[in-house]
Amino acid sequence: MSLTFRTASPTDIPLLRELAGRIWRICYPGVITPDQIEYMLGWMYSEETIASELSKGVLWEIALFDDAPAGYLALTFHGVRSAELNKLYLLPDLHGQGLGQAMIARAVTQVAARGGAELRLRVNKGNARALRSYARAGFQVVESLTVEIGGGFVMDDFVLSRAVR
Repeated sequence: MSLTFRTASPTDIPLLRELAGRIWRICYPGVITPDQIEYMLGWMYSEETIASELSKGVLWEIALFDDAPAGYLALTFHGVRSAELNKLYLLPDLHGQGLGQAMIARAVTQVAARGGAELRLRVNKGNARALRSYARAGFQVVESLTVEIGGGFVMDDFVLSRAVR
């Protein structure tokens, strides 16, 4: 059993949207409301949003487990020193097998390959499983952030960071 990655292209937008819907609707109840899940899926995963990110150089990668789509990650590079891991999601039935850690390692490798020294990300404060996973990978909380995102919703997150080199 192996985990591989391939760079997403505009033709992968339907797949990315389908994976996001499956993962979010299983993993996020109890962390955020069902209404906020649907709002955020529509906001962050519209065809237009993903296409725009791809055209602006956001690196989307599809994780393949035994050649089947299993999850995805997205990285935004900020100059040569830092990057932001915008998204890292894995199908829930594959959790607990070390695949999430392998996906984090892939993100770190991608940043290092571009000469980056720091990787940052945001995690919902109520997402204890993700917070534990990122702590295992060497990330530390560096900031608390609450941002209104529209629709009467907020993102209540911790900002995490780790050195890449």
